[in-house]
Amino acid sequence: MGDPHGVGIVGLGVISRAYLDTLAHHPAVRIAALADLDASRSAAVAATIPGAEAMSVERLLARPDVRTVLNLTIPAAHADISLGAIDAGKNVYVEKPLAVTFPDGRTIIDRAASAGVRVGCAPDTVLGTGTQTARAAIDDGLIGRPMSASAVMVTAGHERWHPNPDFYYAPGGGPLLDMGPYYLSALIHLLGPVRAVVGAASRLRAERVIGSGPRTGQRIPVEVDTHVTGVLEHANGALSTITTSFDGVATTAAPIEVRGETGTLAVPDPNYFDGEVRLRALGDDDWRVLPPRAGYLESSRGIGLIDLITADGKRPARAGGDMALHVLETMTALLRSAAEGRRIELTTAVERPTPVPLTLVEDWKGYHATTH
Repeated sequence: MGDPHGVGIVGLGVISRAYLDTLAHHPAVRIAALADLDASRSAAVAATIPGAEAMSVERLLARPDVRTVLNLTIPAAHADISLGAIDAGKNVYVEKPLAVTFPDGRTIIDRAASAGVRVGCAPDTVLGTGTQTARAAIDDGLIGRPMSASAVMVTAGHERWHPNPDFYYAPGGGPLLDMGPYYLSALIHLLGPVRAVVGAASRLRAERVIGSGPRTGQRIPVEVDTHVTGVLEHANGALSTITTSFDGVATTAAPIEVRGETGTLAVPDPNYFDGEVRLRALGDDDWRVLPPRAGYLESSRGIGLIDLITADGKRPARAGGDMALHVLETMTALLRSAAEGRRIELTTAVERPTPVPLTLVEDWKGYHATTH
């Protein structure tokens, strides 16, 4: 694999633990620097990673051995940190969404192209065996021509479990920008890019009550729509419906379902890497489970960054910036459509990323001297 790729991480909140579990021991990666608004937190994490050093964001961006910045800040800070890294000549891999606004996302991608650096973006769950097996089934014709799909995410709200949920209900938050990237990225992997959207949204509660941690019982304002639904027109003619909600207790709907001329696929929750893909073909009496046939086996958060690093410019990153920008425009167009009451055509398009062949865990974790 050559020398490990130096990575600096900015933002060490709840999500960082999952990334660290994947990256800290990967032979292709060397976590060189850590930065957080809470200096004590970055120091504590650095103490657990050999060779890592806690420092300010400014020092991290100036480090010559940091080739890629992993941006795990809150959504409102995504653009500033990513642009700072790009201006310092670093690649960027950012938590979803790419940015809070589409213009900011466009600026990130354009400036990275001008600087000759690469951009990757979560979610990378779609590179696991769940979404990738479903994609392989579609590409192999198991449901015939795809005609329609649905995606549903319903929860009572993240304030029930997150000790500091304020940003979920501030500009840049809400169920669509928070969870929509998982479902939209999966739909684009499965069916291809979106050409136009029609959306509707609601906000029926003015505040939420924190349900865990030291702030339990504190009320926080709701500044964004908390139930968003819409129709996506894909470039191939298929129609998808999407619902993302912080206003429901539960649902019996499949996370994603793709319906074709000769069969229907039930696709597992794209918030996770694996799960059962079920097929019911025309004439079948029941559903059958498809064995994993594509994707990174037993993958975990951070596989998208590893995929970007090991691609090393030889192919586009599968969790890449162009995909993230297209997803961001789809989401912001849905919200704009809801506000303006009209159909909106998108200005971006993206190729479906290269499929992930079925890849053993010891291979993607780098136990062998092979890359994919």
